[in-house]
Amino acid sequence: MDAGIDRTYVSRLERGLENPTVAVLEKLAQALEAKIVDLFEVPQANEPPPQLLRKGRRPK
Repeated sequence: MDAGIDRTYVSRLERGLENPTVAVLEKLAQALEAKIVDLFEVPQANEPPPQLLRKGRRPK
């Protein structure tokens, strides 16, 4: 699913160079089939880190 957000903007979000609006967070959460609050969840010390997403462009 596509969030309709430019991939360079998402990259800047991931690197902490941008601050997303609530509207952007909502689009990302919908694309990931998650709740906005899930985007802020920090794993406990004994939990494994979240799985990384596959690199590269998605197939057309």
